[in-house]
Amino acid sequence: MRKLRKMLGDIKDPSVVSLMRLIETQSKATLSGWAVDYAEKHYLGIYQKAYADERRLQEAVSGVREYLNGSRKQEDLKPLLRAAVQAAQEAEDNPPAQAAARAVATACRTVQTPSNALGFAFYGAAASAYEKAGLEESPEVYDALASNELARILGSLRENAVSGEKNPVTIKWNC
Repeated sequence: MRKLRKMLGDIKDPSVVSLMRLIETQSKATLSGWAVDYAEKHYLGIYQKAYADERRLQEAVSGVREYLNGSRKQEDLKPLLRAAVQAAQEAEDNPPAQAAARAVATACRTVQTPSNALGFAFYGAAASAYEKAGLEESPEVYDALASNELARILGSLRENAVSGEKNPVTIKWNC
Protein backbone atom coordinates (compact mmCIF):
# COMPACT_ATOMS: atom_id res chain seq x y z
CA MET A 1 0.00 0.00 0.00
CA ARG A 2 1.36 3.40 -0.92
CA LYS A 3 1.70 6.13 1.67
CA LEU A 4 -1.46 8.18 2.05
CA ARG A 5 -1.55 11.82 3.10
CA LYS A 6 -2.53 12.57 6.70
CA MET A 7 -4.67 15.51 5.61
CA LEU A 8 -6.53 16.25 2.41
CA GLY A 9 -7.66 19.57 1.01
CA ASP A 10 -6.26 22.62 -0.68
CA ILE A 11 -5.85 25.86 1.24
CA LYS A 12 -6.85 27.69 -1.97
CA ASP A 13 -10.09 25.72 -2.36
CA PRO A 14 -12.95 28.27 -2.31
CA SER A 15 -14.66 26.30 0.46
CA VAL A 16 -11.52 26.44 2.59
CA VAL A 17 -11.06 30.16 2.01
CA SER A 18 -14.70 30.77 2.97
CA LEU A 19 -14.35 28.48 5.98
CA MET A 20 -11.33 30.44 7.21
CA ARG A 21 -13.17 33.75 6.84
CA LEU A 22 -16.21 32.38 8.69
CA ILE A 23 -14.07 30.91 11.48
CA GLU A 24 -12.66 34.41 12.06
CA THR A 25 -16.17 35.70 12.87
CA GLN A 26 -16.97 33.13 15.56
CA SER A 27 -16.08 32.75 19.24
CA LYS A 28 -13.91 29.98 20.60
CA ALA A 29 -16.95 28.47 22.33
CA THR A 30 -19.02 28.47 19.15
CA LEU A 31 -16.18 26.96 17.12
CA SER A 32 -15.41 24.34 19.75
CA GLY A 33 -19.00 23.20 20.10
CA TRP A 34 -19.51 23.05 16.35
CA ALA A 35 -16.21 21.25 15.65
CA VAL A 36 -16.81 18.61 18.31
CA ASP A 37 -20.39 18.04 17.17
CA TYR A 38 -19.37 17.71 13.52
CA ALA A 39 -16.42 15.44 14.24
CA GLU A 40 -18.46 13.19 16.50
CA LYS A 41 -21.29 12.91 13.98
CA HIS A 42 -19.15 12.36 10.88
CA TYR A 43 -15.82 10.87 11.94
CA LEU A 44 -16.04 9.12 15.29
CA GLY A 45 -17.99 6.26 13.70
CA ILE A 46 -15.23 5.68 11.14
CA TYR A 47 -12.76 5.23 13.98
CA GLN A 48 -15.09 3.11 16.08
CA LYS A 49 -15.69 0.70 13.20
CA ALA A 50 -12.08 -0.36 13.54
CA TYR A 51 -11.69 0.18 17.30
CA ALA A 52 -15.10 -0.56 18.77
CA ASP A 53 -13.92 -0.94 22.37
CA GLU A 54 -11.76 2.18 22.38
CA ARG A 55 -13.28 5.01 24.49
CA ARG A 56 -10.60 7.74 24.58
CA LEU A 57 -12.03 9.79 21.73
CA GLN A 58 -15.57 9.65 23.10
CA GLU A 59 -14.25 10.62 26.53
CA ALA A 60 -12.52 13.66 25.01
CA VAL A 61 -15.72 14.67 23.20
CA SER A 62 -17.71 14.33 26.42
CA GLY A 63 -15.08 16.25 28.37
CA VAL A 64 -15.14 19.15 25.91
CA ARG A 65 -18.92 19.29 26.11
CA GLU A 66 -18.71 19.37 29.91
CA TYR A 67 -16.18 22.19 29.70
CA LEU A 68 -18.36 24.16 27.31
CA ASN A 69 -21.40 23.83 29.58
CA GLY A 70 -19.34 24.89 32.61
CA SER A 71 -19.17 21.60 34.50
CA ARG A 72 -15.46 20.89 33.87
CA LYS A 73 -12.36 23.07 34.12
CA GLN A 74 -10.16 23.48 31.08
CA GLU A 75 -7.13 22.17 32.96
CA ASP A 76 -9.06 18.93 33.61
CA LEU A 77 -9.38 18.46 29.85
CA LYS A 78 -5.66 18.14 29.21
CA PRO A 79 -5.33 14.42 30.06
CA LEU A 80 -8.39 13.63 27.93
CA LEU A 81 -7.03 15.60 24.99
CA ARG A 82 -3.61 13.94 25.27
CA ALA A 83 -5.29 10.52 25.38
CA ALA A 84 -7.28 11.35 22.24
CA VAL A 85 -4.09 12.28 20.39
CA GLN A 86 -2.49 9.05 21.61
CA ALA A 87 -5.46 7.04 20.29
CA ALA A 88 -4.91 8.61 16.87
CA GLN A 89 -1.21 7.81 16.93
CA GLU A 90 -1.92 4.19 17.79
CA ALA A 91 -4.26 3.75 14.80
CA GLU A 92 -1.42 3.95 12.26
CA ASP A 93 -2.32 0.57 10.72
CA ASN A 94 -5.74 1.86 9.59
CA PRO A 95 -5.54 5.14 7.57
CA PRO A 96 -9.28 5.95 7.57
CA ALA A 97 -9.54 5.32 11.31
CA GLN A 98 -6.36 7.25 12.03
CA ALA A 99 -7.50 10.25 9.99
CA ALA A 100 -10.88 10.11 11.74
CA ALA A 101 -9.21 9.94 15.15
CA ARG A 102 -7.00 12.89 14.24
CA ALA A 103 -10.09 14.82 13.14
CA VAL A 104 -11.89 14.14 16.42
CA ALA A 105 -8.84 14.85 18.58
CA THR A 106 -8.10 18.07 16.69
CA ALA A 107 -11.74 19.18 16.90
CA CYS A 108 -11.61 18.63 20.66
CA ARG A 109 -8.44 20.72 20.89
CA THR A 110 -10.27 23.69 19.36
CA VAL A 111 -11.06 24.69 22.96
CA GLN A 112 -7.34 25.44 23.33
CA THR A 113 -6.45 26.58 19.82
CA PRO A 114 -9.26 28.03 17.68
CA SER A 115 -7.37 27.46 14.42
CA ASN A 116 -7.91 23.73 15.02
CA ALA A 117 -11.42 24.39 13.69
CA LEU A 118 -9.71 24.40 10.29
CA GLY A 119 -7.20 21.64 11.06
CA PHE A 120 -9.85 19.10 12.00
CA ALA A 121 -11.52 19.74 8.63
CA PHE A 122 -8.44 18.63 6.69
CA TYR A 123 -8.10 15.46 8.77
CA GLY A 124 -11.83 14.86 8.41
CA ALA A 125 -11.63 15.28 4.65
CA ALA A 126 -8.97 12.55 4.59
CA ALA A 127 -11.03 10.25 6.81
CA SER A 128 -14.09 10.73 4.64
CA ALA A 129 -12.21 10.22 1.37
CA TYR A 130 -10.37 7.10 2.54
CA GLU A 131 -13.55 5.64 4.01
CA LYS A 132 -15.51 6.22 0.80
CA ALA A 133 -12.89 5.32 -1.81
CA GLY A 134 -10.66 2.82 -0.06
CA LEU A 135 -6.89 2.99 0.02
CA GLU A 136 -5.86 2.43 -3.60
CA GLU A 137 -7.40 5.39 -5.45
CA SER A 138 -5.62 8.15 -7.31
CA PRO A 139 -4.78 11.46 -5.67
CA GLU A 140 -7.33 13.11 -7.98
CA VAL A 141 -10.15 10.94 -6.61
CA TYR A 142 -9.14 11.69 -3.02
CA ASP A 143 -8.84 15.41 -3.76
CA ALA A 144 -12.34 15.52 -5.30
CA LEU A 145 -13.84 13.68 -2.33
CA ALA A 146 -11.98 15.95 0.08
CA SER A 147 -13.23 19.06 -1.70
CA ASN A 148 -16.80 17.80 -1.38
CA GLU A 149 -16.33 17.09 2.32
CA LEU A 150 -14.82 20.52 2.92
CA ALA A 151 -17.86 22.09 1.24
CA ARG A 152 -20.11 20.10 3.62
CA ILE A 153 -18.05 21.28 6.58
CA LEU A 154 -18.42 24.89 5.44
CA GLY A 155 -22.17 24.40 5.08
CA SER A 156 -22.35 23.02 8.59
CA LEU A 157 -20.50 25.98 10.10
CA ARG A 158 -22.74 28.36 8.16
CA GLU A 159 -25.75 26.66 9.74
CA ASN A 160 -24.23 26.88 13.22
CA ALA A 161 -22.56 30.29 13.03
CA VAL A 162 -23.69 33.01 15.42
CA SER A 163 -24.52 36.23 13.61
CA GLY A 164 -22.79 39.24 15.16
CA GLU A 165 -20.71 37.11 17.54
CA LYS A 166 -19.51 39.38 20.35
CA ASN A 167 -16.10 37.79 20.96
CA PRO A 168 -14.75 36.44 17.68
CA VAL A 169 -11.42 34.67 17.74
CA THR A 170 -8.27 36.31 16.50
CA ILE A 171 -6.33 33.95 14.27
CA LYS A 172 -3.11 34.50 12.40
CA TRP A 173 -3.21 31.84 9.72
CA ASN A 174 0.19 30.32 9.06
CA CYS A 175 -0.73 28.65 5.82
